[in-house]
This record gives sequence, structure tokens and C-alpha cells, in this order.
Amino acid sequence: MELRIETLPSKKLVGMWLRMTLLEDKTMVLGKQFMPRRTEVKERVNANIISMKLFDALMDQSFSPETAFTKWIAVEVAQHTDIPEGMEAYTLTGGLYAVFIHQGPASTFPATLQYIFETWLPQSDYELDHREHFEVLGPSYNPKDPTAEEEVWIPIK
Repeated sequence: MELRIETLPSKKLVGMWLRMTLLEDKTMVLGKQFMPRRTEVKERVNANIISMKLFDALMDQSFSPETAFTKWIAVEVAQHTDIPEGMEAYTLTGGLYAVFIHQGPASTFPATLQYIFETWLPQSDYELDHREHFEVLGPSYNPKDPTAEEEVWIPIK
């Protein structure tokens, strides 16, 4: 699996969020709320979509599909101004990240996370940091496409 280590500056986001787990994944519900309205967001930096997870506490190095988190679907903006009704502003902290490329449909994404948390992280010189986990989806991303690609950003220290 392709990997790079990158230091990311903080980023301003505007989007919507829901509470969920990977076992009770509500990403489709959230996507149906946000995606038709994403063009309402002004001062977008690019056409990418950010799919972000905020965990309540630092996850240990074993992957758990039962872990609850807040899931955001958002876009990056230059400024937090003129936020559309029903959406919220968020500032992604930034910092050191391990960036992986997941290739394949969204249905195979749990296997990618399992590899990252059960194989790569324990064998690396890094530890998981308690910051945002997120994926960057390009403007033509299709979750059912077997050739779809997304960047998976895992916070490390």
C-alpha cells in the first residue's frame, strides 16, 4: 500500500456531521444531506470532499469497528464566512500524518483501516495521535467504483 508521511497545516472546513460507528455507518445519510448542498459553500479552496472522523478518546493501536466517532463531510474553505444554514465551521488541527491511498470501492475501506491499525502502525516507529482522521475524495469520486482512489490521513506522532 502506498504511503507517505506529511506535515499538514491547519485547514478551515465547512460541512455537516453525525455520530456513528463503522458497524452502524451513517455516511450515506450524511452524504445525502451534504453533497447536494456543497455548492452553497462559498470561498472553497478546491473541489475535493473531506470525510473526517473525530474520536472521543485516543484509540489504541487495535482497530475496532465498534468505536464511536463524529463523522463530518465537508469542504475546505479560505475563510469561515457566510456559512450556509444547517452547516457548521470546523478548523482541522493539522500536524504530522501518515497518508495512505485506498483504492477500490468504499465497501473495501474497512480492510484498509484494518491494515493501517493492525499491521502498519504497530510495526512503524510512530504512535497514533489524538487528532482528526480524514479522507480526501476527489471531485469525481464514486464510492462504488472498483478503481476509485482516496487519500487516508492518519494522525501520528
